[in-house]
Amino acid sequence: MSSKQHCVKLNDGHFIPALGFGTYKPKEVPKSKSLEAAHLAIDVGYRHIDTASAYQVEEEIGQAIQSKIKAGVVKREDMFITTKLWWGCLRTEMVRPALEKSLKNLQLDYVDLFLIHNPVPIKSSVDESPLDEKGTFILDTVDFCDTWEMLEKCKDAGLVKSIGVSNFNHKQLERLLNKPGLKYKPVCNQVECHLYLNQSKLLDYCKSKDIVLVAYGALGTQRYKEWVDQNSPVLLDDPILCDVAKKNKRSPALIALRYLFQRGVVPLAQSFKENEMRENLQVFEFQLSPVDMKTLDGLNRNFRYLPLEL
Repeated sequence: MSSKQHCVKLNDGHFIPALGFGTYKPKEVPKSKSLEAAHLAIDVGYRHIDTASAYQVEEEIGQAIQSKIKAGVVKREDMFITTKLWWGCLRTEMVRPALEKSLKNLQLDYVDLFLIHNPVPIKSSVDESPLDEKGTFILDTVDFCDTWEMLEKCKDAGLVKSIGVSNFNHKQLERLLNKPGLKYKPVCNQVECHLYLNQSKLLDYCKSKDIVLVAYGALGTQRYKEWVDQNSPVLLDDPILCDVAKKNKRSPALIALRYLFQRGVVPLAQSFKENEMRENLQVFEFQLSPVDMKTLDGLNRNFRYLPLEL
């Protein structure tokens, strides 16, 4: 890891940069925008890039990484790349082929972090989510504890450095941690987490088990129509957040990211704009007072922008 990056130590001894760049892309955004954004992100200083097979941008992310390596901007060991196992690939025989497909798309020999994208298995091909006639997912009968054993084997094979989970609740994490014969604990749990959903109970539990909580939707999401109710409150317009931002002479986005960082959360920030990418990296340049942190704690309303409807 680059010495310039603020990093968090994982329970397996590896380090994760404390701010990541998110790469989710809705259907209406062309893939060329993802390629351009990944190039910009690396140029401005991001070394932690979070993607997933389900986002269908791994090829673009891989192209950007390889081009920056060839240009001498970064070395592979400077980068921390996360990808995820699609929840239609939780069957044991599908895990390694899915990872190998991701590695091929990313043009990498290994990823730094490989996550089970969701604990609830669906019947699916590699990327597509089949729906029944009512528009709901068709569930499969796979035990994620069996899937986890395959992730452990991928780690032992050197295809991934660290393994973790995403969208797991307290009980699901507990079940995995209590699994007989567990070889490696998950290093992280990536969940929706922001000022309106501060995940305080889950965060406390993860900390007690030395599991890092990684936050997606850290800025209240990009509000893509595909997933987010357009009538939902705009996080960055919250008047209390804006007051704290004005007091600290920072943007609301920076305050939202700093709030998570000071609680020990690793936030993922997403943007297609260079000025926003640069600004978000200023999260390490200031501190929020205990009074400000308590004020921001009060914004929690257990509100999800991205409810997982199964």
